[in-house]
Amino acid sequence: MERMLLWALFFVLLSFCVSSGKETEPPLELDHLTSELLESARTPEFFDWLVRSRRKLHENPELSFQEFETSEFIRTELDSLGINFTWPIAKTGIVASIGSGAQPWFALRADMDALPIQEMVEWEHKSKNDGKMHACGHDVHVTMLLGAAKLLQQRRNELKGTVKLVFQPGEEGAAGAYHMLKEGALDKFQGIFGLHVAPDLPIGTIGSRAGPFMAGSGRFLATIQGSGGHAAMPHKAKDPVLAMSLAIISLQHIISRETDPLESRVITVGFVKGGQAGNVIPETVTFGGTFRSMTVEGLTYLQQRIKEVIEFQSAVHQCNATVDFMEEKSRAYPATVNDEALYSHAKKVGEHLLGGESNVRLLPMFMAAEDFSFYAQKMPAAFFMIGAKNESMKSGIQLHSPYIVLDEKVLPVGSALHAAVAISYLDGQSVRSN
Repeated sequence: MERMLLWALFFVLLSFCVSSGKETEPPLELDHLTSELLESARTPEFFDWLVRSRRKLHENPELSFQEFETSEFIRTELDSLGINFTWPIAKTGIVASIGSGAQPWFALRADMDALPIQEMVEWEHKSKNDGKMHACGHDVHVTMLLGAAKLLQQRRNELKGTVKLVFQPGEEGAAGAYHMLKEGALDKFQGIFGLHVAPDLPIGTIGSRAGPFMAGSGRFLATIQGSGGHAAMPHKAKDPVLAMSLAIISLQHIISRETDPLESRVITVGFVKGGQAGNVIPETVTFGGTFRSMTVEGLTYLQQRIKEVIEFQSAVHQCNATVDFMEEKSRAYPATVNDEALYSHAKKVGEHLLGGESNVRLLPMFMAAEDFSFYAQKMPAAFFMIGAKNESMKSGIQLHSPYIVLDEKVLPVGSALHAAVAISYLDGQSVRSN
C-alpha cells in the first residue's frame, strides 16, 4: 500500500512538472529578460549611440523610395554589428537576419521615409534637406530597430530561430509594405511586430488593441471640366467651381446619411485648385482627398459612391468629371488588424518591461492608416504605439506637424521592447514545436 502511494505521488509530481513545462514564458524569466535588455539599452554608451544615430537620420530626411542615404546609413551600421542583410528590396529596403537562419522566422519592422514638410523647430539637428522632415517619427523607428539589432546580435547564439529586421521604404502613401511583400521579402515568416511613436503618450507607456486598430484608407483626385467665361456673364459659361462646391458638400452626405452612425467612416477633401482671377470662370478645377473605413466593404462602398456623386453633381451643372483613385501610384491601404494571440504576447512583454499593466494602455480604434496592414493580411501581426511625450519639452504636438518634438528617451525603451518581443516569441514557438 505504501509503495502504491509513493508511485501515485510520483505521477502527480510528474504531471505537475509536465504541465508547468507548457508555460512558454515563465514570469521570472520574462522579468529577467526584459530587465536585462532595458538596462543594456539604457547604458550611457548605448544610449549615446542611439541618440547620435537618430539625430543623423533626422538631419537627412528623404521621401518615399528616395531613402538612399538612409538605407546606406542603416547598412553601414548593420555591417559594423556583423549582421547579414539583403538589399535592395523595393528600391531602398533592407531585410537583415539574426540567428541561425532556421525556422521560425519572426520579423521586426521600421519605416524609413520622411514627409514633404519644412521643419520649423529651431535646434542643432534640424533637417538639412529643404522642404523635407521626419515629422512622423520614422527616424526614431529606424533607430529603435537598429538598437534592437544590437541587442539581438549580442544574444544571437541564444535565439531559438531567426529574427528578421525589416527596414521598409515608402510608408507615407506609397504602400512600401505592399512592394516589399510583392518582391517576396517576407515569405515564410511566422509573425511580425511594429512600433510607431505617439507624441500624446508619456515615455514608458505603449498602447494598442486586439483586432481592428487603424483604418483602411484610399485617395482620390477629381477633375471637373466646364467652359470658362466672364464672371459677369455666368449664363454663358458652364461653371466647374459651382459643380465642385456642391460635389464636396454632397460627399459629406455619404457619411451623414448613408453610413451607420456606429460605423467609422471618413471622407475628407484636402485640396482644391481652380482659376487664377476673381472675375474669370475657369475651364477646369481639380480637388482631392482621402476616404477611410475600418472594413474592406466600407472602403469599396465609399470608392463607388465618391465616383458617382462627383460625376452626377457635375452632370447636373452641365460639366464633365473624371475621378482617379490613383491605385498604381497611391495604392489604398487596408485596415490594420492585430492578431489576438500576438497582441496578447506583445502586451504581456510590455507589462513586464514597463513595470505593470497601467503602462500598457488599451487604445481606441482610430482613423489614421498604416501600410503595416499589408503585413497583417499575410501573417499574424501586432502593431503598437509607443509613448514619446515629455511635458517639459512641449513634445505633445501631433504627428505630421512641422513643430513636432519627440523625447529621445523613447529610443532605449523601443529597442528593448522590439528585442524582448522577438526573443520571447521564438522561445514560445520553440516550446510549442517540441
